[in-house]
Amino acid sequence: MALLKIARMGHPVLLGQAAPVADPTAPDMRRLVADMAETLLDSGGIGLAAPQVHVPLRLFLWRDADRLRVLFNPEIIPLDDMLELGWEGCLSIPGLRGQVPRHARVAWRGFDQHGAPVEGEASGLGARVLQHENDHLDGIFYLMRMEDLSMLGFTEELARAEAARDE
Repeated sequence: MALLKIARMGHPVLLGQAAPVADPTAPDMRRLVADMAETLLDSGGIGLAAPQVHVPLRLFLWRDADRLRVLFNPEIIPLDDMLELGWEGCLSIPGLRGQVPRHARVAWRGFDQHGAPVEGEASGLGARVLQHENDHLDGIFYLMRMEDLSMLGFTEELARAEAARDE
């Protein structure tokens, strides 16, 4: 396994439409998943999309409770119209966080690393992560979804402001 370099905002691979994966079980896909898993765990993040590591394919990994999940060719379907605001950051935009409206509940489906169809539902943080990572496959950053840029800030400054409020 190898750590992969994370693409930063503005890199062309992050701004395009990712291509479907023909065979999730191919040896190069197994290597990519292993390398992405190592990169995600090393970064301390909770999700990582293939375009973030310079690979324009429809694949992402995310932490789901205590396990790492893989989703090839994902489909994310809102289960209702309810939106929630929540703080998001991104490995491709280090040091910033912003409040982003996302669907509170989603269904998801795609294929796992063995090529088997998988599906499920998620709410709360899980739903947020799935939508965030899926956006990367369509060239969308969380900043593009923000409705109020006054709710965008540097991680350190936001932490200081919260600490001051708690005192």
